[in-house]
Amino acid sequence: MCMDDSALVEAVLPEGWPRPRGYSQGLRIPAGHDLVVVAGQVGWDQNERFVGHSFVEQFEQALSNCVRIVEAAGGRAEHIVRLTMYCRDRHEYLYGLKDVGAAYRRVMGQHYPVMALVEVRALVEDAALIEIEATAALPPGSPPPLRAAAPARGGE
Repeated sequence: MCMDDSALVEAVLPEGWPRPRGYSQGLRIPAGHDLVVVAGQVGWDQNERFVGHSFVEQFEQALSNCVRIVEAAGGRAEHIVRLTMYCRDRHEYLYGLKDVGAAYRRVMGQHYPVMALVEVRALVEDAALIEIEATAALPPGSPPPLRAAAPARGGE
């Protein structure tokens, strides 16, 4: 195991396994961390307008949205410990991997949490090409979350 000083999270890698590129096999999160669970984010801005029609544009925006929510909770990108990505066409991800990787590093730097990519038939938003969920583990002593207006309730 190796320690990530910024988040106090330990990477877990079984003996003899090669170190993965672009993700972690497992993470051990010490007690006392506050978990922040981020709902699926698509490639739109704060006004619910899609930023583009390409997979890479939507990927970068959706990932940025996840980070912004973690930041609003008092954390940083390096506190994200898990990403689950749902895409409509995994080939768009695979064929654009170089550009996806560059977009990832612009948002997350060299921080690689555990990740999964799942191909799905459709997403709730018809124009969405990808949706990303995140889980963050904020270390003890992280700043309190930003206060926002109460969320809208269904049907109003």
